[in-house]
Amino acid sequence: MPDAPALKITDLRFRYPRPREGEAFELRIPALVLGQGEQMLVAARSGGGKSTLLNLICGLMDPDGGSIEIAGQNIHALHGPARDRFRGRSIGMIFQTFNLLTGFSAAENVMAAMMFSAIPSSEHRSRALGLLASLGISNPHENAENLSVGQQQRVAVARAVACDPVLVLADEPTASLDPENAANAIDLIEKACQARNASLLCVSHDPAIASRFTRREALGHAGAAS
Repeated sequence: MPDAPALKITDLRFRYPRPREGEAFELRIPALVLGQGEQMLVAARSGGGKSTLLNLICGLMDPDGGSIEIAGQNIHALHGPARDRFRGRSIGMIFQTFNLLTGFSAAENVMAAMMFSAIPSSEHRSRALGLLASLGISNPHENAENLSVGQQQRVAVARAVACDPVLVLADEPTASLDPENAANAIDLIEKACQARNASLLCVSHDPAIASRFTRREALGHAGAAS
Protein backbone atom coordinates (compact mmCIF):
# COMPACT_ATOMS: atom_id res chain seq x y z
CA MET A 1 0.00 0.00 0.00
CA PRO A 2 2.05 2.99 -1.23
CA ASP A 3 -0.05 5.57 0.67
CA ALA A 4 -0.26 3.61 3.92
CA PRO A 5 1.57 5.05 6.95
CA ALA A 6 4.87 3.47 7.88
CA LEU A 7 3.38 2.40 11.23
CA LYS A 8 -0.20 2.19 12.40
CA ILE A 9 -1.10 0.86 15.84
CA THR A 10 -4.74 0.32 16.76
CA ASP A 11 -6.01 -0.68 20.21
CA LEU A 12 -2.77 -2.46 21.12
CA ARG A 13 -2.86 -4.43 24.36
CA PHE A 14 -0.20 -6.61 25.92
CA ARG A 15 0.05 -7.97 29.43
CA TYR A 16 2.86 -10.02 30.92
CA PRO A 17 1.38 -13.32 32.12
CA ARG A 18 3.14 -13.11 35.48
CA PRO A 19 3.73 -10.04 37.64
CA ARG A 20 7.19 -8.55 37.58
CA GLU A 21 8.56 -7.31 40.90
CA GLY A 22 5.18 -7.89 42.50
CA GLU A 23 3.31 -5.64 40.09
CA ALA A 24 1.52 -6.60 36.89
CA PHE A 25 2.57 -4.80 33.73
CA GLU A 26 0.27 -3.93 30.85
CA LEU A 27 1.02 -2.02 27.67
CA ARG A 28 -1.93 -0.16 26.14
CA ILE A 29 -1.81 2.05 23.05
CA PRO A 30 -5.25 3.00 21.67
CA ALA A 31 -3.85 4.60 18.51
CA LEU A 32 -0.52 5.66 17.08
CA VAL A 33 0.31 6.54 13.47
CA LEU A 34 3.74 7.31 12.05
CA GLY A 35 3.71 8.67 8.51
CA GLN A 36 6.18 7.85 5.78
CA GLY A 37 9.47 9.60 6.45
CA GLU A 38 8.30 10.89 9.84
CA GLN A 39 10.47 10.75 12.95
CA MET A 40 9.21 10.34 16.50
CA LEU A 41 10.53 9.81 20.01
CA VAL A 42 8.67 7.59 22.47
CA ALA A 43 9.84 8.32 26.01
CA ALA A 44 9.33 6.25 29.13
CA ARG A 45 11.02 5.50 32.40
CA SER A 46 13.29 2.48 32.69
CA GLY A 47 11.06 -0.61 32.69
CA GLY A 48 8.20 1.40 31.23
CA GLY A 49 7.61 -0.82 28.20
CA LYS A 50 9.84 0.70 25.53
CA SER A 51 11.58 -2.51 24.51
CA THR A 52 8.33 -4.44 24.78
CA LEU A 53 6.74 -2.01 22.33
CA LEU A 54 9.57 -2.47 19.82
CA ASN A 55 9.40 -6.26 20.13
CA LEU A 56 5.67 -6.11 19.38
CA ILE A 57 6.16 -3.77 16.41
CA CYS A 58 8.75 -5.98 14.76
CA GLY A 59 6.81 -9.17 15.44
CA LEU A 60 9.15 -10.79 17.96
CA MET A 61 6.26 -10.85 20.43
CA ASP A 62 2.52 -11.18 19.81
CA PRO A 63 -0.02 -8.78 21.38
CA ASP A 64 -3.04 -9.82 23.41
CA GLY A 65 -5.22 -7.61 21.26
CA GLY A 66 -5.23 -4.90 18.62
CA SER A 67 -3.18 -4.60 15.45
CA ILE A 68 0.17 -3.32 14.24
CA GLU A 69 0.52 -2.48 10.55
CA ILE A 70 3.80 -1.75 8.78
CA ALA A 71 3.12 -0.01 5.44
CA GLY A 72 -0.39 -1.48 5.47
CA GLN A 73 0.64 -5.04 6.40
CA ASN A 74 -0.49 -6.45 9.73
CA ILE A 75 2.77 -8.04 10.82
CA HIS A 76 1.02 -10.41 13.22
CA ALA A 77 -1.08 -11.82 10.39
CA LEU A 78 2.18 -13.27 9.06
CA HIS A 79 3.73 -16.36 10.60
CA GLY A 80 7.04 -18.18 10.60
CA PRO A 81 9.36 -17.53 7.64
CA ALA A 82 6.89 -15.07 6.05
CA ARG A 83 7.06 -12.81 9.10
CA ASP A 84 10.86 -13.12 9.21
CA ARG A 85 11.16 -12.13 5.55
CA PHE A 86 8.81 -9.19 5.98
CA ARG A 87 10.71 -7.99 9.04
CA GLY A 88 14.04 -8.28 7.26
CA ARG A 89 12.84 -6.32 4.26
CA SER A 90 10.69 -3.68 5.95
CA ILE A 91 12.15 -2.93 9.39
CA GLY A 92 15.63 -1.80 10.41
CA MET A 93 16.80 -2.11 14.01
CA ILE A 94 19.39 -0.10 15.94
CA PHE A 95 20.09 -1.73 19.29
CA GLN A 96 21.38 -0.13 22.48
CA THR A 97 24.44 -2.41 22.50
CA PHE A 98 24.70 -2.46 18.67
CA ASN A 99 24.53 -6.33 18.52
CA LEU A 100 27.22 -6.50 15.84
CA LEU A 101 28.59 -9.92 14.91
CA THR A 102 32.01 -10.46 16.44
CA GLY A 103 34.59 -12.06 14.18
CA PHE A 104 32.92 -10.44 11.17
CA SER A 105 34.03 -7.29 9.41
CA ALA A 106 32.00 -4.09 9.32
CA ALA A 107 31.04 -4.86 5.71
CA GLU A 108 30.03 -8.43 6.57
CA ASN A 109 27.81 -7.15 9.38
CA VAL A 110 25.95 -4.92 6.91
CA MET A 111 25.76 -7.68 4.31
CA ALA A 112 24.17 -10.00 6.88
CA ALA A 113 21.18 -7.66 7.03
CA MET A 114 20.52 -8.24 3.33
CA MET A 115 20.22 -12.02 3.55
CA PHE A 116 16.41 -11.94 3.64
CA SER A 117 16.01 -8.97 1.32
CA ALA A 118 15.08 -8.85 -2.35
CA ILE A 119 18.46 -7.26 -3.15
CA PRO A 120 20.46 -9.56 -5.48
CA SER A 121 23.31 -11.24 -3.61
CA SER A 122 25.74 -10.02 -6.27
CA GLU A 123 25.08 -6.46 -5.07
CA HIS A 124 25.41 -7.04 -1.32
CA ARG A 125 29.11 -6.27 -0.97
CA SER A 126 29.15 -3.15 -3.12
CA ARG A 127 26.02 -1.87 -1.40
CA ALA A 128 27.51 -2.46 2.06
CA LEU A 129 30.78 -0.76 1.14
CA GLY A 130 28.93 2.23 -0.32
CA LEU A 131 26.76 2.63 2.76
CA LEU A 132 29.70 2.42 5.12
CA ALA A 133 31.68 4.96 3.09
CA SER A 134 28.73 7.35 3.13
CA LEU A 135 28.68 7.10 6.94
CA GLY A 136 32.39 7.78 7.33
CA ILE A 137 33.74 4.22 7.75
CA SER A 138 37.09 4.05 5.95
CA ASN A 139 38.08 0.60 7.23
CA PRO A 140 35.11 -1.61 6.26
CA HIS A 141 37.16 -4.82 6.34
CA GLU A 142 38.13 -4.39 10.01
CA ASN A 143 36.40 -6.75 12.43
CA ALA A 144 33.54 -5.02 14.22
CA GLU A 145 34.94 -5.60 17.72
CA ASN A 146 38.13 -3.75 16.79
CA LEU A 147 36.28 -0.56 15.88
CA SER A 148 35.72 2.38 18.22
CA VAL A 149 32.31 2.83 19.83
CA GLY A 150 31.52 5.65 17.41
CA GLN A 151 32.47 3.50 14.43
CA GLN A 152 30.41 0.59 15.73
CA GLN A 153 27.43 2.96 15.97
CA ARG A 154 27.90 3.89 12.31
CA VAL A 155 28.06 0.24 11.28
CA ALA A 156 24.84 -0.41 13.23
CA VAL A 157 23.13 2.47 11.41
CA ALA A 158 24.37 1.22 8.03
CA ARG A 159 23.01 -2.24 8.83
CA ALA A 160 19.64 -0.80 9.84
CA VAL A 161 19.11 1.05 6.55
CA ALA A 162 20.82 -1.47 4.24
CA CYS A 163 17.55 -2.87 2.88
CA ASP A 164 15.84 0.52 2.44
CA PRO A 165 13.34 -0.28 5.21
CA VAL A 166 10.00 1.45 5.60
CA LEU A 167 10.61 1.82 9.33
CA VAL A 168 13.72 2.07 11.52
CA LEU A 169 13.40 1.27 15.23
CA ALA A 170 16.07 2.64 17.58
CA ASP A 171 16.20 1.20 21.10
CA GLU A 172 17.98 3.54 23.54
CA PRO A 173 20.62 4.39 20.90
CA THR A 174 22.44 6.88 23.17
CA ALA A 175 22.39 4.93 26.44
CA SER A 176 26.09 4.03 26.40
CA LEU A 177 27.35 7.34 24.98
CA ASP A 178 28.54 10.59 26.55
CA PRO A 179 26.47 13.74 25.77
CA GLU A 180 28.59 14.86 22.80
CA ASN A 181 28.64 11.44 21.16
CA ALA A 182 24.94 10.99 21.95
CA ALA A 183 24.09 14.16 20.00
CA ASN A 184 26.28 13.00 17.11
CA ALA A 185 24.61 9.58 17.13
CA ILE A 186 21.09 11.00 16.94
CA ASP A 187 22.18 13.32 14.13
CA LEU A 188 23.66 10.37 12.25
CA ILE A 189 20.55 8.23 12.67
CA GLU A 190 18.14 10.99 11.67
CA LYS A 191 20.12 11.92 8.55
CA ALA A 192 20.54 8.30 7.45
CA CYS A 193 16.78 7.76 7.71
CA GLN A 194 15.99 11.04 5.92
CA ALA A 195 18.30 10.10 3.05
CA ARG A 196 16.25 6.95 2.44
CA ASN A 197 12.82 8.31 3.41
CA ALA A 198 12.66 5.73 6.19
CA SER A 199 10.45 6.55 9.15
CA LEU A 200 12.19 6.57 12.52
CA LEU A 201 10.74 5.50 15.86
CA CYS A 202 13.23 6.05 18.68
CA VAL A 203 12.53 4.89 22.23
CA SER A 204 14.54 6.33 25.10
CA HIS A 205 14.44 7.53 28.69
CA ASP A 206 17.20 10.08 27.97
CA PRO A 207 15.65 13.59 28.32
CA ALA A 208 18.67 15.15 26.60
CA ILE A 209 17.59 13.93 23.15
CA ALA A 210 13.94 15.02 23.41
CA SER A 211 14.64 18.37 21.77
CA ARG A 212 15.92 16.58 18.66
CA PHE A 213 12.40 15.38 17.80
CA THR A 214 9.51 17.60 16.80
CA ARG A 215 7.10 14.79 17.61
CA ARG A 216 7.24 13.18 21.03
CA GLU A 217 4.96 10.66 22.74
CA ALA A 218 5.16 9.20 26.24
CA LEU A 219 4.45 5.81 27.72
CA GLY A 220 2.96 6.70 31.06
CA HIS A 221 2.08 4.61 34.07
CA ALA A 222 1.70 0.90 33.33
CA GLY A 223 2.78 1.43 29.75
CA ALA A 224 -0.23 3.43 28.60
CA ALA A 225 0.43 5.84 25.74
CA SER A 226 -0.23 9.46 26.54
